[in-house]
Amino acid sequence: MDFSKLAFWPVVVACLFFLFTFSSHGSVTHAFASAVDVSTSNTTSQNVNVSVYYETLCLRCAKFIVNKLEDLFENGIISIINLRLVPWGDSYISKSNNTIICKHGPDECQLNTIEACAIYVWPNRKHYGLIYCIELLAIEGRQKEWENCFDSLGLPEKHILDCYNSGEGRTLELAYANETAHLSPPHAYTPWVVVNNQSIGKPISAKHTKAMLHLRPANHFHQISTQLVMQIIT
Repeated sequence: MDFSKLAFWPVVVACLFFLFTFSSHGSVTHAFASAVDVSTSNTTSQNVNVSVYYETLCLRCAKFIVNKLEDLFENGIISIINLRLVPWGDSYISKSNNTIICKHGPDECQLNTIEACAIYVWPNRKHYGLIYCIELLAIEGRQKEWENCFDSLGLPEKHILDCYNSGEGRTLELAYANETAHLSPPHAYTPWVVVNNQSIGKPISAKHTKAMLHLRPANHFHQISTQLVMQIIT
């Protein structure tokens, strides 16, 4: 991660909100007030929608979450993103006994469900801290120590474990399975990233990027913010 850029990105984000508000209302005073209060008045409908389809013990997925997604949080770009994490990936349901089979074994099935429960119990961005911690352990080959993440982050584990042990986590996973199965185009690998309902693929072509930036041609703020997000996650 290039830490030299960290001081730059918050300024860019603030300017985007300032310019968008100024151009919409023609009032410097109103624009400045809106930019200052952006943390509480952000309109999510103007945000860039980013969905990440992954499985917990996929090394590429873990590195994407720990490196690329973490950049979004550290430089403030997360304020213009609606981020969704979908922990299912290449898992599938056995036709013989209806059990969930995960690409990287039973530990992955457990962690997929734990992360699904975290997303459900903490629908705000609180769940990302736990997922980041688990994925960092996965990169280090220490995924069996995942319960230590609760203590290190000061997060309560009861509701997550209740979700997992009650079978509610399985229900969440089956919903993610259905969502992943209906991706169009179907995911070809993990992590599979969808930006504004368009899969970005890797490598991303300049033509594809241009098409995505013009999904909402009347909304210049949305175009610019989408471009910033694409530069970071690709």
